[in-house]
Amino acid sequence: MEKSCTLIVYFDKATPALANEIKESLEGNDVTLKIEALKKAIMLLINGETIPQLFITIIRYVLPSEDHTIQKLLLLYLEIIDKTDSRGKVLPEMILICQNLRNNLQHPNEYIRGVTLRFLCRLNESEIVEPLIPSILSNLEHRNSFVRRNAVLAIMSVYKLPQGEQLLDSAPEIVEKFLSTEQDSSAKRNAFLMLFSCSQDRAVSYLFSNIDRIIDWGEQLQMVVLELIRKVCRSNKGEKGKYIKIIISLLNANSTAVIYECASTLVSLSSAPTAIRAAASTYCQLLLSQSDNNVKLIVLDRLNELKSSHREIMVEVVMDVLRALLSPNLDIRRKTIDIALELITPRNIDEVVMMLKKEVVKTQSGEHEKNGEYRQMLVQAIHSCAIKFPEVASTVVHLLMDFLGDSNVASALDVVDFVREIIQTNPKLRISIITRLLDTFYQIRSARVCSCALWIIGEYCLSLSEVESGIASIKQCLGDLPFYTAAEEGEGHDSSKNATKQVSSTTVSSRRPAILADGTYATQSAALETAMSPPTLVQGSLSSVGNLRSLILSGDFFLAAVVSCTLAKLVLKLEEVQTSKAEVNKTSAQALLIMVSILQLGQSSVLPHPIDNDSHDRIVLCIRLLCNTGDEIRKIWLESCRQSFVKMLADKQHRETEEIKAKAQICNAQPDDLIDFYHLKSRKGMSQLELEDEVQDDLKRATGEFTKDADDANKLNRILQLTGFSDPVYAEAYVTVHHYDIVLDVTVINRTKETLQNLCLELATMGDLKLVERPQNYTLAPESSKQIKANIKVSSTETGVIFGNIVYETSSNVLERTVIVLNDIHIDIMDYISPASCADVAFRTMWAEFEWENKVAVNTVIQDERDFLNHIIKSTNMKCLTPPSALEGECGFLAANLYAKSVFGEDALVNVSIEKQEDGKLSGYVRIRSKTQGIALSLGDKITLKQKGAA
Repeated sequence: MEKSCTLIVYFDKATPALANEIKESLEGNDVTLKIEALKKAIMLLINGETIPQLFITIIRYVLPSEDHTIQKLLLLYLEIIDKTDSRGKVLPEMILICQNLRNNLQHPNEYIRGVTLRFLCRLNESEIVEPLIPSILSNLEHRNSFVRRNAVLAIMSVYKLPQGEQLLDSAPEIVEKFLSTEQDSSAKRNAFLMLFSCSQDRAVSYLFSNIDRIIDWGEQLQMVVLELIRKVCRSNKGEKGKYIKIIISLLNANSTAVIYECASTLVSLSSAPTAIRAAASTYCQLLLSQSDNNVKLIVLDRLNELKSSHREIMVEVVMDVLRALLSPNLDIRRKTIDIALELITPRNIDEVVMMLKKEVVKTQSGEHEKNGEYRQMLVQAIHSCAIKFPEVASTVVHLLMDFLGDSNVASALDVVDFVREIIQTNPKLRISIITRLLDTFYQIRSARVCSCALWIIGEYCLSLSEVESGIASIKQCLGDLPFYTAAEEGEGHDSSKNATKQVSSTTVSSRRPAILADGTYATQSAALETAMSPPTLVQGSLSSVGNLRSLILSGDFFLAAVVSCTLAKLVLKLEEVQTSKAEVNKTSAQALLIMVSILQLGQSSVLPHPIDNDSHDRIVLCIRLLCNTGDEIRKIWLESCRQSFVKMLADKQHRETEEIKAKAQICNAQPDDLIDFYHLKSRKGMSQLELEDEVQDDLKRATGEFTKDADDANKLNRILQLTGFSDPVYAEAYVTVHHYDIVLDVTVINRTKETLQNLCLELATMGDLKLVERPQNYTLAPESSKQIKANIKVSSTETGVIFGNIVYETSSNVLERTVIVLNDIHIDIMDYISPASCADVAFRTMWAEFEWENKVAVNTVIQDERDFLNHIIKSTNMKCLTPPSALEGECGFLAANLYAKSVFGEDALVNVSIEKQEDGKLSGYVRIRSKTQGIALSLGDKITLKQKGAA
């Protein structure tokens, strides 16, 4: 679109109407056909078509019509047609419509008058508007408010024209008089908006003359009042005090929109504690009273901004903020908890923790399906509180330990991590925590939670009774030995042969590489993965037998290794606290029997998967330890583990302390800044609020907060030169990047002695960047400049390029267009992403949720895995990092890391997974990962298998 347009209508270009058909319909007497023809004409004009022959037809046949729909469409048609020639002069035929407009302004029907007045608001030609001014003014006294409110807007638009002050110099006085007598709220709003825009002093005078009645004004008028206050206070900061009183009085308005705007205005204009306290209280009320989740999220964002600049005041309302947890929406709850955790002080910690405990208890009801995720958030919040204030740990740790057997594994893991940290940092709670853990251990249903709980039992059971109770609890959860009988082994051997088809697919998927915390891969045992789906041979279930027994029988030998290590630690501790050697030997023999039974189970055919080598070696090490213990080994097992954990906690605390210090090291003021002693200021005639506000402004000025955002040096670094210094038009762009929005603020300077007409900045993008709107045309006087803004959206993480040119015509040669090519602007991904920290657990969770890799299915008739692998290496020029002799797997599964030098780049990691089917064919997949190219890899034309039938 080359011109500015105030009307947008959908247009189907597939079936364009013909000008002759439209003309015939307009000349007829059928009103319905005239309406349809006018609509088609308007849509054609909006989409760039020119139909000059229709104008006279419309003047002759459409203008005299009395139908309201036709009159409305006629005004839309007159709004979008060209009313001036190429030199900017009004076309002679436009005079024909002036009489019709005057008749409409005096029409007995108020609708015709109103829509005509609204049409005049979009006219920029003073020659057409000038003869209509008396009729516009007469409509200010019309009996219908619809006409009066549009008449005020028409007066404002006329007054804003380039010659508006000469055409209607008394407009502010007329509108001010109208405002004093008008009763309709919408008309009063439009009148006050006119004074606000055209005569600010009169608007301020009217505001203070009616200051006692502001609370009774309508919502629309109150919003304009707030806009006026913001504008006045920015230009004249010395008078903020009296305006802030008005804002605080409007906090009692009936409209929630006005209340929200009042709070936002207070925060933007004042830093006085009274004003900020009122704004925070208002936000908290809106948080509770509004049912719309989007409104709640917006209010929480405002509270978060207040927290960063006025934390000491936000601390007072932290309990009001926490009441937002009543909302069932998880996003709202997460934001609420994040805000509250940063407002915790020794004074309010007890109340906050009590509130969080009540919410944890509520999650047991099971009314909402996302209770588990919400409980996980609450556990993490309580954990954070207990780290900052260890004295509250005793009030929550026992309650949270009831959730160790939670069906939500993530929540149970957070609880057991919290217990592990608290038992180390709070020695006074050790006995009660161990006792409670041993009582509830049988309820734990997750292997990962069991592993952590066993580590706690092995490390922190110190007394004789605790060690004996720990061993007894583990034995009870393991059940009777052995884990299987000879008959079961025979049945398992037969059934495993029959179930080869079912097991093979599980085996393939279970041997996929595990993703480590840094995103790299490691080979993972099949047994650990398949523990999630217990085989049919397991007798009983978690509810009927011990939790450890069921998990080990399902193939989780890593947990079995943890059980062995815990038993070994407890036996070593028993040797130190038990005086009876016979009891020690008896317990040691029982522990050895359990370990040997686990090894026997792992090497039998009862389970579809044998024990992995790591777990086997670890259990054997425990057996050797109990058979022959030395002082050095005893020290490693009983002391080194605890010391490593203490060191890990110390490192974590050190990192958090360093982050806090880094945030605090911000230069707020220079040593040679002037100091303003506000106690010596004159307080005459100032209220307490005005005094507070002035004091806070002085403090901000002294600490450099007013100038903190205006960093001129950083701004200069983002200015890009688009044209050369010798070009007739010089252009440079200031690039502003905010999240996924890029704003180009282009300064264009005419360096010639001629007027440049129809100057246009034409931009195009490469990559996943999208130009939101095309800049309009401008006329540049000699040696003048113009600011042009362009908005661009970012839709992916790829690097993009913005390029374009400046096109203009000179006044001496209108027919020739000059083009100046601009320098390219490169938008890098680092310009619109910001660094953030992420915990290992959260990283693994997100990595598992997103599909970071591209997979290509592979089917081939090659019979041997190594032949297939060698073929891929040859056909794609890859280098195998894992020698074929090191690859193993009885089921035909093969996993190899391949390095694709020439095909995918120097840093591409290729992982091939292959399985041999029953018919001897191979199938599998290829994974490709690249650090620099991300996931933007296409594999279809990269790996080609030349054998017949290969894909």
